[in-house]
Amino acid sequence: MPYPDPFYPVVDSVQWVERLTKLGVGTIQLRAKELDDSGALQIVTDALAITKGTPTKLVVNDYWRAAIVAGAEHLHLGQEDLADADLAEIRKAKLTLGVSTHDDAELATALAAKPDYVALGPIFFTTLKSMRFEPQGVPKITEWKKRVGKIPLVAIGGIKFEHAAEIFAAGADSIAVVSDVTQNADPDARVRQWLGLSAEAA
Repeated sequence: MPYPDPFYPVVDSVQWVERLTKLGVGTIQLRAKELDDSGALQIVTDALAITKGTPTKLVVNDYWRAAIVAGAEHLHLGQEDLADADLAEIRKAKLTLGVSTHDDAELATALAAKPDYVALGPIFFTTLKSMRFEPQGVPKITEWKKRVGKIPLVAIGGIKFEHAAEIFAAGADSIAVVSDVTQNADPDARVRQWLGLSAEAA
């Protein structure tokens, strides 16, 4: 399978990791904010225990030290986190690295880190987190994909299942999904929809 998978949910708890792993999701990002070092290590360790022995890949957002100590294999960093991270230590630990981007300068910074994938967002308006950046729009995906070349491109931000075909057609390799799963009236059914589309896109 590609990495990250075409359907790439982003969740903030071990409970969500467990729920999605049981549904057969291939790649899950754990993005839990405002944790101290011990809290970060605990949640990463607990999440890895759930995905161990399953086909699910766990991507740790932000907490690169905890990821290394806990034995994670995959890491995602925002621009601020990337600036503070020790890339040599991350590579030494053989972690894959995904990096968030929102504009040209951030893309240059991300590419300099030789990432395993680049994320572009927000594609649409999102209420989940306050963004310094306006929605990028679908055409930006095509532009970004030309610039990153063979590096997988992940689209994120306000994306619902109904947008998926358009976004894959624009050049995205993967779609990161947050509220369309976690705030859905029937998350399991929504995940199965995404997994069906993901199988077609793979």
